[in-house]
Amino acid sequence: MRHHFRDPHWNKALRGLTARDRRVIKAVRRTPSIRPLLTATVAQAYAAGPSTDQHTFHIAVGCAGGRRRAGVTARLLARRLRRCGHQVTLHHHDLHRPVVTR
Repeated sequence: MRHHFRDPHWNKALRGLTARDRRVIKAVRRTPSIRPLLTATVAQAYAAGPSTDQHTFHIAVGCAGGRRRAGVTARLLARRLRRCGHQVTLHHHDLHRPVVTR
């Protein structure tokens, strides 16, 4: 996510918010290539096999601070995978951490 997608951090109005905030979700969803990324990742999940306990796999999404882009992308991806019948456990590693100073 770090080099290819707009960073809400640089918008002062969004900097203190997280992936749970509607304005951040909207900003990330408006990133031009986010939909193709989600589509490709879901296709990879299908290639991994059926959604059973025998076919467990992990998908990690990261960005510079982990509070906005990665969090929103992970939530959108989890929603799509659930709609496709996959059992999903979502863990946000950095949402609770302070804003990274850059």
